[in-house]
Amino acid sequence: MLKHLFLSSRPLSWVNTAYPFGAAYLLMGGGLSLDFWLGCLFFLVPYNLAMYGINDVFDYESDMRNPRKGGVEGSVLDPALHRPTLRAAVISCLPFALYFLVSAPWAAKATLLFSLFAVVAYSAKGLRFKEIPILDSVTSSLHFSTPAWFAVALLAGGAGGDAAGADVGVLGSGVSAAGALGLIAFFLWGMASQAFGAVQDIGPDREAGLKSIATALGARGTVAVAVGLYAAAAVLMGLTPFPLDIMAVVGLAYTANTVRFLSIDDASAERTRTGWQVFLWLNYAAGFVLTIILLADALL
Repeated sequence: MLKHLFLSSRPLSWVNTAYPFGAAYLLMGGGLSLDFWLGCLFFLVPYNLAMYGINDVFDYESDMRNPRKGGVEGSVLDPALHRPTLRAAVISCLPFALYFLVSAPWAAKATLLFSLFAVVAYSAKGLRFKEIPILDSVTSSLHFSTPAWFAVALLAGGAGGDAAGADVGVLGSGVSAAGALGLIAFFLWGMASQAFGAVQDIGPDREAGLKSIATALGARGTVAVAVGLYAAAAVLMGLTPFPLDIMAVVGLAYTANTVRFLSIDDASAERTRTGWQVFLWLNYAAGFVLTIILLADALL
């Protein structure tokens, strides 16, 4: 059971939600407070178990037809494990959610509830935002960007300990123009990533009768949208001050990884899997670069 929960939580993607929270919290001037550590832990494992576990439960029919499932990119959950997985997701998230709903400012409470709603709405029966083209990419991006929004809301409302409100670089004590550009760029990155990732699943999704941005626009059209969004994110990061503008180069790396698939069609959509595997490692490279920027910004 633990193995299936571990695989369902997508360990390779844990950093994609915990890091945005932690980075935004520190850039906003929050120190290594209790809120910082609890937020990082929540968005590292429980949040991902909820997001991907719910997805694996309600995507069972398509996952059975998907050759990339059954490993680190997602578990094909036996129906007997569906209820225990949903129960584990609720139990693991509940203590963190209750803590922040009691202690956080109202804006942060609303942001957290919105984030958790997006997690459920993406996959759960009766909502299934993932089957509404375009909205699927928007909702998926919310999964990765709302942890950063939550960090901003926590500190803008005065939480986070005695370090909150300190002037520590590109965001300082509030969301500056640079910070806003960074948050918008990250949202566009999330939309591009979901769209690009959906291309490789066109075949299994159509066999299972599922809709997505990729099944609606086709492989070539979806890759074009992803390229445009990645490029726009890179441009926005290029407009931020040094050293944050270095992230524009990272945005261009995502663009270059995606643009090479512009000529594919639906029949060859599975070829984008190689690009998706590169994408997974690019995330770690992006995190490394941003970490160096954070350290440099703190020292300058």
